[in-house]
Amino acid sequence: MANELDEMTAPVNEQGRDVHVIEKQIAPKTGAGSVIFVVVLFVLGIIPGLIFLLVRMSATNYLNALQQKVNHDASQIDNYLEQRVQILKNTAKLLDKAVDFDKSTFTKIAALRSGNNPDAGRNEQARAIEEVNKKINVAIENYPNLKAHQELEDAMQQNAYLQKEITAAREVYNDTVLEWNAAIFAWPTKKMVAAKKGYTTRIPFSVDTETKKQARGTFF
Repeated sequence: MANELDEMTAPVNEQGRDVHVIEKQIAPKTGAGSVIFVVVLFVLGIIPGLIFLLVRMSATNYLNALQQKVNHDASQIDNYLEQRVQILKNTAKLLDKAVDFDKSTFTKIAALRSGNNPDAGRNEQARAIEEVNKKINVAIENYPNLKAHQELEDAMQQNAYLQKEITAAREVYNDTVLEWNAAIFAWPTKKMVAAKKGYTTRIPFSVDTETKKQARGTFF
């Protein structure tokens, strides 16, 4: 039997294909089959029925714990975003002392707040932070002598470090979201619990169109 996906002879898309995160939450649903399954267990006897109840209780505890982990991982991203806002704020102050810096940048930094953001709000804040970061980088490029400023160099290194931490935290968050999305459709017990509680899939982190365009650009 031949390979179903044959990299040697199967058709390929010469133009390539871009991918996007779908902004849609899907709710698990149970039908008559689940009801029949539970009834059959209890018909078979009290022991199978009790075992099912214990397994279902375990599924409930698992989903409750996983939901808390999703929230924890999201909070980690917020913490790093908050730290990065503070670093950019300090960097902007250093620039202001050295050159005539765009005062509107300070207003934008002050408006950036973190903590318990919904996913869409967190992504929007990340985009706003990147806009501020670009303005600071432009200012530094316009004044090459600023690169020798030790405090400014330290601040930019901290900024780069926090960006890496944010990227890593997003990976952890997306992994937990993937685990959640798979778990709530795991039949029978987890799916039954998820359907009863009205749980839905969660949307992983995604980047905006502008960032994708920049990633395709030429840097050298």
